[in-house]
Amino acid sequence: MPADSRRPMLRMMMRPRWIAALLLALGIAAAFAALGQWQIERAVEQAVVEERPTEQVRPFAGIAEPDAPTEQTATGQLVEVAGAYVPGDTVLVEGRLNDGVLGTWVVAHLEVGDGEPGGLPIALGWAADHADAEGALDAFEASVARSPDAVVTVEGRFLPSEAPMVPEDDADPQRMQTVAVAQLINVWADYDDRPVYFGYVTAAEPVEGLDAISSPPPEQEGELNWLNVFYAVEWVVFAAFAIYLWYRLVRDAVEREREEAELAAAEASVAGGGPGGA
Repeated sequence: MPADSRRPMLRMMMRPRWIAALLLALGIAAAFAALGQWQIERAVEQAVVEERPTEQVRPFAGIAEPDAPTEQTATGQLVEVAGAYVPGDTVLVEGRLNDGVLGTWVVAHLEVGDGEPGGLPIALGWAADHADAEGALDAFEASVARSPDAVVTVEGRFLPSEAPMVPEDDADPQRMQTVAVAQLINVWADYDDRPVYFGYVTAAEPVEGLDAISSPPPEQEGELNWLNVFYAVEWVVFAAFAIYLWYRLVRDAVEREREEAELAAAEASVAGGGPGGA
């Protein structure tokens, strides 16, 4: 903008009316900027992950309740649970990866005895060969049958129940590929209307004939809420627009006064008979 054009703008800006308008625009811009900062703070707060001591073994009592969904705070927690295995309720769960290798889990039915009573699936271990898993299941069932009331203590990671999978048309209808409590209670003997935990424990120590199940701690990652960031950018744009709007109004006022002055000069010239007078 030429220097001659800036002088009228500066004079217009210094008028009390436009100084007051500038203060109003700055107040609005400050409010928008504060809202933008608040949105950024919310995005950062939601991205902060609360560290959970999942690797400290805790008693199972109080971690979960029977017939209730597994809470997020309990997922992946190392627990210690005591109870008695139920003979005849051990099953095979196929298609389980263990450090990238496909194999089979052996999953038993434990009746919890150190907290609120209820059925709890225990993944006893993994085998790459299906026949090895069957052999381990038979050996485990034989040992449980010899002392069905023996109380055992299991340490492992507590995980939420998985969704059941429908077998393919030509597959065994009893074949299991997930640890789905809703499916297990249908194969556990005489388990109608009894309390059950909607989760399972992967045993840290496998039974004889099986390998330990790889069960790493849950990843606790924070993800920035980009919607809040977008809102923050919007508020900054609104703040800048408030200042720009004030500038445009001042500029329009200057142009309007210039046009009025030129029109008045033209009317005066016509009234005086044009250049040189009458």
